[in-house]
Amino acid sequence: MNFPTNVKYTNEHEWIRLEGEEAYVGITDYAQTQLGDIVFVDVPTEGETLEKGETFGSIEVVKTVSDLFLPVGGEILEVNQALEENPELVNKDPYGEGWIIKIKPTDVSEMDDLLDAEAYKKLINE
Repeated sequence: MNFPTNVKYTNEHEWIRLEGEEAYVGITDYAQTQLGDIVFVDVPTEGETLEKGETFGSIEVVKTVSDLFLPVGGEILEVNQALEENPELVNKDPYGEGWIIKIKPTDVSEMDDLLDAEAYKKLINE
């Protein structure tokens, strides 16, 4: 299982990677493994500004639908359009081509409350 150190993690299994004033958000390798084959990613919140912890969309797998929670508050700038045709990118490359949204964080200090790779490993191994 992959635990990149250049991202921060949530207890709900999302990750966030800050790049300048924007950040990419997706689900972790652990989450996509637990969910199984992803068949649809729905993000109806593009252009909206949401608070940390709010639902920004959902992921559908063969047997269930799971909500996606925003790791930090911010404006949803972009949805990964490649996922419309290829939702399985989240399974194949969750930290790369399988990113879900790009946001402009309202307050980057909210990332201080998130988990680093070591803390996230401990969380899923408990």
